[in-house]
Amino acid sequence: MKNFLFNLGLLILIAIVLWAWVMLPWQGVIGLAVVFALWMALTRSGRRAASVASVGISTLRQRIGSSAVIVIGIAGVVGVLVALLAMGEGYAETLRKTGSADTAIVMRGSSAAEVMSVLDHDSVTLIPQAAGIAKDSKGQPIASPELVVAANLPLKGSNPDDEGSVQLRGVGDQAWAVRPNVKVIEGRNFQPGMRELIVGKGAAKQFDGLVPGHTVKLGNQQWTVVGVFSSGDAMDSEVWGDANVVADTYRRGSSRASVTVRLADPTSYNKFKAELEGNPQLKVDVNTTIDYFSKQSEGMTKVIKVVGIAVGLIMAIGAMFGALNTMFAAVAARAREIATLRAIGFRGLPVVVAVMLETMLLALIGGLLGGLLAWLIFNGYSASTLAAGTVGKLSFELRVSPALLWTGLKWALAIGFIGGIFPAIRAARLPVTTALREL
Repeated sequence: MKNFLFNLGLLILIAIVLWAWVMLPWQGVIGLAVVFALWMALTRSGRRAASVASVGISTLRQRIGSSAVIVIGIAGVVGVLVALLAMGEGYAETLRKTGSADTAIVMRGSSAAEVMSVLDHDSVTLIPQAAGIAKDSKGQPIASPELVVAANLPLKGSNPDDEGSVQLRGVGDQAWAVRPNVKVIEGRNFQPGMRELIVGKGAAKQFDGLVPGHTVKLGNQQWTVVGVFSSGDAMDSEVWGDANVVADTYRRGSSRASVTVRLADPTSYNKFKAELEGNPQLKVDVNTTIDYFSKQSEGMTKVIKVVGIAVGLIMAIGAMFGALNTMFAAVAARAREIATLRAIGFRGLPVVVAVMLETMLLALIGGLLGGLLAWLIFNGYSASTLAAGTVGKLSFELRVSPALLWTGLKWALAIGFIGGIFPAIRAARLPVTTALREL
């Protein structure tokens, strides 16, 4: 019963420590490291722990095989975890870069995304008349009514019968005025009234035939690709054509999915929003484009994060057992040495700290190795997935940020902590007489 209560209390303490560790910012970690270093340098127990740890660490070369089990196992956990989280980070970053605070998007009320929105002709006519919209050189409001539909195209590098969904956006002349970051980098722009397309560079990488001069079939009609554009954001994954031609092809009449406007300045947003949402002739929702696209990333980012953590936990359990087995074996092999230290006056705390330092060092090496591999292999790696609120694939680059590397390193040290604490406590609690009889 006594051992059961001790183990239960230990598990609760470990859970609390791990929770605090996960929540701890890097400044707190540095503070803890400084306090620990001072304890080892200025106290008798600390110096004894350092002495015992140095002996154990010096023998790691003799135990290279068993030590590598911990390092490789933890490196694998960190590498996979960081790579999966980098996918979510890259996805969210691409959408966060889309839009700005001085542009707004207007959709039908209660529409979660453009593909779910339908604005009738009267609404499309009224929206650009609202106050707060910037004017062009001719005094016309900079507002772009746009249509978004799904189009199927063959994927690159796959069977010709395998198709993927791409987002086809029907736009007018003002589309470039509300998005000055969009530049044609190859070929030319489409001509109004013609079945011509310009394609984002991300879409051109994902789908077959999106090359200037080629024709593709959309909506039972043949379209000619005349150019490639780059925007540096989510628009790179789209295909653009003339709004009227897209509407005729897909039988959408004069309706549009949204109206994107450029505001006179960011402070005009509240006035613009209030006027439209207060107009009884309109039933619309208004958001800045940067808020709209940021919201679109939230759901998918959470899914990717949950999947990454779930996979990481499964792998971490395996790495923990590997660390436990290795450190229990190391403690057993050094039982006589530990017993001798206990017999000459070393208390349990220095022994616990020494074993923990050895395990944490191996975990640190594994974490750094896993993070480095994830950064070298996956940072900037191009990927695509079905974007929330869209009807096509979103191309993006995985982003291994310093925050993700720090997260991976904290996981590594947490695994090392759990893998070392039980063998360390066993070493400290092992009766001296029992240990001297072993081996």
